[in-house]
Amino acid sequence: MFPRFLFLFLLALNIGGACWIAFAPAPAERAPELLPEPGVARLILLSERDGGDGASPASTAAVAGRGDDVCRTLGPFATQADMRAAMQVLTPQVRRIQYRNARATQSRGYWVYLPAVKSREEALGLARSLSSKGVRDYYVVTAGEQQNTVSLGLFREQANAERRRAEITALGFAPEVIQRTEELPVYFIDYAIARDATLDARARAAVAAVAEQAVECF
Repeated sequence: MFPRFLFLFLLALNIGGACWIAFAPAPAERAPELLPEPGVARLILLSERDGGDGASPASTAAVAGRGDDVCRTLGPFATQADMRAAMQVLTPQVRRIQYRNARATQSRGYWVYLPAVKSREEALGLARSLSSKGVRDYYVVTAGEQQNTVSLGLFREQANAERRRAEITALGFAPEVIQRTEELPVYFIDYAIARDATLDARARAAVAAVAEQAVECF
């Protein structure tokens, strides 16, 4: 009995092994390395050729060329329209160009006034005194930071403001003059050109009010 069982067991093992060999999937073959045809150069990645940084010779040369540049700034332009028109003209003539915004303090003229007094009644009293001496151009400020001052006029030119102060002083008052200012946006154009290049940016921009000066390169 036992020999028969052993025979059948070994037979089953042999049949199973034969089936596995017959139906097992074939191992994947390694793809052959593609070799270039005769006369065709082998493709090399930039990272392999340049040590892994991926930088092209053209970009490296562009960065290195910046050391030969000089940079200047043109401005201030009072409006964006003037700045953009000049930038459009200059862009084809320069290596690099950019614009920037700034704020500038500009004069709004000169104010002649009598300093504030303690009350509105006292300010009105000063106004009546001015009127009695023939002064007609004045205004009593009744609200705000300059409340109870007596305005004697706004002047664009400082010389005219000083003349007005002298007239009122001669009548026995003590007027003062201050310059009125405000901050307004202005615009500048920065550009880079080759060190040996010549460019009259002011003439090309056709804006006589702007100035040009050297700046650190960007």
